Amino acid sequence: MLQLTARPLTAEAFAPFGDVIDARTSASFPINNGRTQRHHDLATIEVADASRPLISLFVSQPVTLPLDLELLERHPLGSQAFMPLHEERFIVVVAPPGEEIDSQKICAFVTDGRQGVNYRAGTWHAIHSVLEREGEFLVVDRGGDDNLDERNMPIRVVV
Repeated sequence: MLQLTARPLTAEAFAPFGDVIDARTSASFPINNGRTQRHHDLATIEVADASRPLISLFVSQPVTLPLDLELLERHPLGSQAFMPLHEERFIVVVAPPGEEIDSQKICAFVTDGRQGVNYRAGTWHAIHSVLEREGEFLVVDRGGDDNLDERNMPIRVVV
């Protein structure tokens, strides 16, 4: 079993896999007569065909550590973004796109609760793994039933 230690999530470390969504590090500008600050275009949403983007809410139950995973999944035809709505921390396990998973390139991160992630199309990633308490997440991804590949990959993650 591959064992990973999750390190703090940063935009630089996560760049090969997608975008870190974090209003604290983005350019912003006022709208609505100055009453709203807009943090604009925080992630690149990818849809590789005529399918439509979806906006969903996920409510996830917390995991225990160490986190034992059985598989990684990918969405080859579109990106997938997760943004916590109540400062929930979560574990992110990723590997670069490709037909197979290179176990030497798998990385684990832990968010600080105010960060979200946007997985690029084809990026291998673990299932959603929220820490400490139930989590509610805004999710943006591609619709359709033809956008999921799974591979067995036993992994243990510690923080």
